Amino acid sequence: MEKELAQYQSYLNAERGYSSLTVEAYSKDIQAFVDYLKDNGGFTRFQSVQPLDVRVYLASLYDEVLARTTIARKVSSLKNFYAYLVKEGLAQDNPFEGVALRKHQAHLPEFLYDNELQALFKVAYDKKDHPQYRRDAALLEFLFATGVRVSELSGMHLDQLDLNNQLVLVHGKGNKDRYVPFGSYAKKALQDYLENDRPELLAKNKKSDKPEEVFLNTHGGALTSAGVTYILQQLMNKTSLTGKIHPHMLRHTFATALLNRGADMRTVQELLGHANLSTTQIYTHVSKATLQSSYQNYFPRAKRENE
Repeated sequence: MEKELAQYQSYLNAERGYSSLTVEAYSKDIQAFVDYLKDNGGFTRFQSVQPLDVRVYLASLYDEVLARTTIARKVSSLKNFYAYLVKEGLAQDNPFEGVALRKHQAHLPEFLYDNELQALFKVAYDKKDHPQYRRDAALLEFLFATGVRVSELSGMHLDQLDLNNQLVLVHGKGNKDRYVPFGSYAKKALQDYLENDRPELLAKNKKSDKPEEVFLNTHGGALTSAGVTYILQQLMNKTSLTGKIHPHMLRHTFATALLNRGADMRTVQELLGHANLSTTQIYTHVSKATLQSSYQNYFPRAKRENE
């Protein structure tokens, strides 16, 4: 088992160009499947798994009341793994071939409304008891201005930024690069942070090889994806808003704002770095939902008084 999994990990890393985080996620999904089979009747080898084993495992995932997207990811990981085994002659059949998930209404992406965004920006720029306000303001401005993934932001180096032309070279999924513009608000916030805050943070790093990442933590090291999430939640906690926030919400907000203001789908697809247009089309539902809400709220004869 360990041999096949190690070979697959090398394949994902070397031939498919997947990041270490993506390879780790695939491996965890495969290991979880193996652990389940070991705990429920035993597991000998990947080649011995039957379609019945797959159906039982799938039923257990539904019993855990996991999100459909989580179940779909697990199934996709295992289906791709077995496809690799078959391709390499390490297995005869793919027991996950033809597996269909239960139909479920897709969840619309979570995004922030204008008043919520303004509340976040207000506290981000507040200097009171907020020593890294320049960094946090630049972080918030940049996430909203570009719609980049949190992994793309945390791994972004200084040489990827072109402040004069207000462009950033984003290293996306699958080693696919794209240029994304950003506006004057993000430019000014970035300049302020890079000139007045980042040097002080960098000075706290005692290592000889200084990080080239744009965004640093309070110890002068590169800011991680978890660190970005933590900063955003701290900003949210300082507002009167309730609930959780995650970096992807700003990506969703970026896409929704563009579509609601007339941007075409292909442009948004390019800016987001989506390989397929179908991935971008989910945001049209958000846009339509916003239009429907506005119509119901503001059109004088949208609904009868007694309804």
